[in-house]
Amino acid sequence: MSDAILNTRLSVRRPMVGRMMLAAILAAVAGLMFGLDIGVISGALGFIADEFHASQVAQEWIVSSMMFGAAIGALCAGRSSSAIGRRKSLILSAALFVIGALGCVLAHSVTMLIVARAVLGLAIGIASFVAPLYISEVADEDHRGSLISVYQLMITMGILLAFVSDALFAYAHAWRWMLGIVAVPGTIFLVGAFFLPDSPRWLMLRGRESDAIRTLESLRHSREEAHKEISAIRAQLTQKQRGFSMFMENPNFRRSVMLGIGLQIVQQFTGINVVMYYAPRIFEVAGFGQDGQMWGTATVGLVNMLATFIAIGFVDRWGRRPMLIAGFIIMAAGMGALATLLAAGPSASTMTHYLSVTVLLCFIVGFAFSAGPLIWILCAEVQPLQGRDFGIACSTLTNWVTNMIVGATFLSLLSTLGASHTFWLYAALNAVFILVTIAFVPETRGVALESIERKLNAGYRLRDIGR
Repeated sequence: MSDAILNTRLSVRRPMVGRMMLAAILAAVAGLMFGLDIGVISGALGFIADEFHASQVAQEWIVSSMMFGAAIGALCAGRSSSAIGRRKSLILSAALFVIGALGCVLAHSVTMLIVARAVLGLAIGIASFVAPLYISEVADEDHRGSLISVYQLMITMGILLAFVSDALFAYAHAWRWMLGIVAVPGTIFLVGAFFLPDSPRWLMLRGRESDAIRTLESLRHSREEAHKEISAIRAQLTQKQRGFSMFMENPNFRRSVMLGIGLQIVQQFTGINVVMYYAPRIFEVAGFGQDGQMWGTATVGLVNMLATFIAIGFVDRWGRRPMLIAGFIIMAAGMGALATLLAAGPSASTMTHYLSVTVLLCFIVGFAFSAGPLIWILCAEVQPLQGRDFGIACSTLTNWVTNMIVGATFLSLLSTLGASHTFWLYAALNAVFILVTIAFVPETRGVALESIERKLNAGYRLRDIGR
């Protein structure tokens, strides 16, 4: 697609096709399940520790077992999404969500709980790989960023619902209800996933061109637009390399894979999941009682969800790079301010406690409109079609391995370095990520996936493969 055509399309943003929007939103419900599983453990962990007399290490494993399962799920998701398709992989993920949630309800030991959480992790690993990939392949370039951001919005909605339900169930110490509530929307998602259309790009990969054309015609404004996109996909399929062999033989593909891996490491080391998994503990360090910890955590979830609307509204207008840079600046400042305030300890004044909450919420805002949704968008956009499953599998696996490391070490880090130094560490990392974005991240706003792939294979610098 020429730059002139791109500029024309960018100047007049057409409304979304209803079926395209519906398919993307339904797939994004996977993010709701993702968010619920992230959020529920923060409120339940203290009650689980009391009932099972779990040590600090056991608590870290209860939290991180989900990430271990997610890493395995992400590793398997590339093969499953290629072999059985994006839609059936989402159905599999939904079924595992329900099984894992019921396992948590019935757990009578720490070991059983860890196993059930690992099953939930398998579901999340598959969903976190397949859902953004599926959305990127059914969406057009005018709305791709916004629709993938809906996936992140669903994650934040799930986290908020989890935090609110945790706060309510906390009065009865009902941690099993906290964890089991996930099964309800999981069942709804399982039913809804059966009604998704298959990805046109996957259909083309499987040699089902007539099915791909029919599907794409229902997802685009006109038959002409659908056939042009099919032609572009067909041209890409003349390249027979794919997956690991493509990674070994094609240095340009290796660059895109390493960019995806790097972006996921960046996302996890912002410190966001430290806040999500251990929010009540952070509020405890800041000097709040149990009620304040639970409702403060719910407030974190609410701000996280609301700030995601910034990404949905502006990611396809402002662009990926400016929003990422702004987000990292806010996150670095927020973590630095929190570290300074926490240095006073629980004996600090009431004003200091509330200032701590304020700067923590600023950090959440910075993440929710930038690194949260935008990194998933970029990881889905920069991988070429023939290696997209492999590339996204690598980046998603990296996300969960890094996530597991963060979740399994935070309590130990907190007790070793202290609260202030721990958050100074995360502030410094966010400052470094500003430079990483400037040096390596491309601007992909409004650029067709086929154009990104052509520039990547032509040897353009990574930051120049977009617009």
